Amino acid sequence: MCGLTGWVSFDRDLVQHQADLDAMTATMACRGPDDEGTWSDRHAALGHRRLAVIDIEGGTQPMSVRTGDGLVTIVYTGEVYNFTELRAELVRRGHRFRTRSDTEVVLHGYLEWGEAVAEHLNGMYAFAVWDAGAAKLLLVRDRLGIKPLYYFSTDDGVVFGSEPKAILANPLSDRTVDLDGLRGLFGFTQPPGAAVWRGMREVVQGGMVVVDRAGLRERRYWTLRTRPHTDDQQTSVDTVRSLLEDIVSRQLVSDVPRCSLLSGGLDSSVVTALAAAECDEQVRSFAVDFVGQADNFVGDDLRGTPDAPYAREVAAHVGSRHEAIVLEHSAMADREVRRAVITARDSLFSMGDMDTSLYLLFQAIREHSTVALSGESADEVFGGYSWFHHPVVQAADTFPWMAVPVSGARAQVSDRFNADITAALDLPDYIRDQYAGAVSEVEPAGGESEHERRMRVICYLYLTRFVRMLLERKDRISMAVGLEVRVPFCDHRLVEYVYNTPWSMKAFDGREKSLLRAATADLLPRSVLQRAKAPYPATRDPLYAGALLQQAKELLTTDDPVFDLVERSRLDDIVRRGSATMPIGDRNRIEQVLDMSAWLDIYRPHLRLS
Repeated sequence: MCGLTGWVSFDRDLVQHQADLDAMTATMACRGPDDEGTWSDRHAALGHRRLAVIDIEGGTQPMSVRTGDGLVTIVYTGEVYNFTELRAELVRRGHRFRTRSDTEVVLHGYLEWGEAVAEHLNGMYAFAVWDAGAAKLLLVRDRLGIKPLYYFSTDDGVVFGSEPKAILANPLSDRTVDLDGLRGLFGFTQPPGAAVWRGMREVVQGGMVVVDRAGLRERRYWTLRTRPHTDDQQTSVDTVRSLLEDIVSRQLVSDVPRCSLLSGGLDSSVVTALAAAECDEQVRSFAVDFVGQADNFVGDDLRGTPDAPYAREVAAHVGSRHEAIVLEHSAMADREVRRAVITARDSLFSMGDMDTSLYLLFQAIREHSTVALSGESADEVFGGYSWFHHPVVQAADTFPWMAVPVSGARAQVSDRFNADITAALDLPDYIRDQYAGAVSEVEPAGGESEHERRMRVICYLYLTRFVRMLLERKDRISMAVGLEVRVPFCDHRLVEYVYNTPWSMKAFDGREKSLLRAATADLLPRSVLQRAKAPYPATRDPLYAGALLQQAKELLTTDDPVFDLVERSRLDDIVRRGSATMPIGDRNRIEQVLDMSAWLDIYRPHLRLS
């Protein structure tokens, strides 16, 4: 895994802008702590920071091949899991290789297939190819959008990078955040391609961007399509199992230490069990826990049981070498950790202690492993949230995660800014427009019942909108500490197959993730197979809440610019009535204000909120 950046300009000599390229590349150091490299000619400049995972000695970048028409150069991040087969095919077609890296396979794939190279790749990736002979830049992103890639159009070209901070380091960039940027964040439905910073865009999932003297053009090489599903239930179960075994086997390939993330839920347990069965050596597994969690845990609508006992049971069952990373309240409330998380995410939106604890978990794992396999996105693929089965959610004329009948869920969308900004955002209208546009993308299937059609829509919304937020969080926070997190459930073959499996098969026994449970029933303890879905854990330590209260008190004594965005009086009310046993809503509100304050201080954005 790596970080890439670059600049194409048809009116400048970019050889003269090495300092700018170096500054852009330096912002990606956390994504690539092992090596760095830059390359430039008159109209193109590429930068790369490397996290060495495959072919540690030979995979340095930028990587170039000289052709009869000129030099072709690539900067690449991610993993292509079928690179061995592609390499063999390219050798048969006459290509010769100098390294064992998947980067070189992608580069030669471009020489062979041009822009169509993306259609041959299985994996998580983002890359940029500068073709000097054609004077053309190609930007490509994987099908599910696991790996990020942003770009900013200029008068004579484009600036791009794995994260916005790389683009913001370029003198041509715009540090403005306007209402549209905030709507995408706080409406919980950022449209594909949108970014927080004005003028900046993401390469869409399964998309590519071509830049040449004629301008900039976007197109998609993959979208989630509706196709007939002719397999019966048992064949569907067997196919899911076969796909999972192949996917995990491919994603275990690494020249550096690997591990799995094991919460004790179904998804991470399946990945850990499959990895343990595939590996010759003992698999390491890690989970997050909190000091005093056993004493402080109180079940609620979202989290009925603590994770730790289930994680230990799975580890014993599959034989993994398991370790719980137990976090102190002081580390989670540390101001520098908060700043590190906000810097990683480039955004004033965060999930409070669930982000800081994830950062600290990944930081601890990185001391032992460079690659981790995760159960992320199984809920979106298999319909794993309990509210998939709730009649109110199924019938709601909005994004399903906004109709969840859980206390406080709706408050996430609003209630973050002062009255003037809230009115200007007009999130209800924005959400309605985005919902209508997203639903219009869904291709119907012939002969579907109304219920099957509705469940197809819900699954599509999760796979194309909601999962994007989760994958971005996982990528940014893991790469902030140089940890590569792989997501087997996002293999496009599995996503396509399960998406087109009728809902009646996905939930054949009336429970969430019936198809996944049936496909992996022999791998896990019965207690885990039957365990209800629980989201990523949050601490209930009253000492953490107390630390937040103290920070909020200190903030209220200042003229922090955050109070141009939020009502000082509301934070003051929380502090005055606050205690270490404050309601979770009050605690979340404090976290939001502290996070916004940190973001304003780190990024110094130009805000246009009217």
